[in-house]
Amino acid sequence: MTSDAMIVDVSRDWVIACGVQQRFMQTTERPRALDALDYSARCRQLQALGGDCYDFARREDGMLALTVGDASGKGLAAALMIANVQSSLRTASEFAGDDLVRVFSAVSRQVYASSHADRYATVFHALYDPAARTLRYVNAGHNPPMIIRRSGSVISLYDGGAPVGLFPNSSYEEGFVQLKSGDLVVAYTDGVIEAENPAGDDWGTKGLRKAAIQFAAESAEEIVSGIFESMDEFSHGQQTDDATVLVLRVP
Repeated sequence: MTSDAMIVDVSRDWVIACGVQQRFMQTTERPRALDALDYSARCRQLQALGGDCYDFARREDGMLALTVGDASGKGLAAALMIANVQSSLRTASEFAGDDLVRVFSAVSRQVYASSHADRYATVFHALYDPAARTLRYVNAGHNPPMIIRRSGSVISLYDGGAPVGLFPNSSYEEGFVQLKSGDLVVAYTDGVIEAENPAGDDWGTKGLRKAAIQFAAESAEEIVSGIFESMDEFSHGQQTDDATVLVLRVP
């Protein structure tokens, strides 16, 4: 095979890989509604392939499963890692259902067994019950998502355990929060809060919270867009890491 033919094959494989990663993220085109719950997300990778992900899944019992993840590293290696995590999480959820502790224990073992020692991923995964307005979750070493109440008060979601794949036998605990009408749930990856301005200052959770509150009266899609616009204004459009934001609005 000539070098030109090899380049064409590699480029084709890269395009296919990018398409597969996009299909893993369920809402890249339009936000969806679940019983008047408005939700949306955006993942903006630093390269064509990256280690961030998000996912929404409507369950047969009416609940909404949501996920935000961030694999160690960048580029192709990180993309392969996060694909492994997403696949393992979906498979474990099929068997363990609502038992989030059991789900994460299985995912972490699987990812640890199939990855290099220096590869792991932080993951936030939750089940939202629209009838009861409750959120059950596990935070596996991820940046703590925030619940912004209509009053402006903020709750951070820490409960969980270590990043998946970091240790052979990690233990997890489940968190629970009662949501209220008008609440915003905002999940994100570190590429968002670590955005820097020319002076080297981080945007931080303070900047993210301020932007979410500023656009709180808008739809989830518009809140996500507003957050990215505010982040880009702060950083002068200079992105240094994969960045993902997920927003849910509670009716």
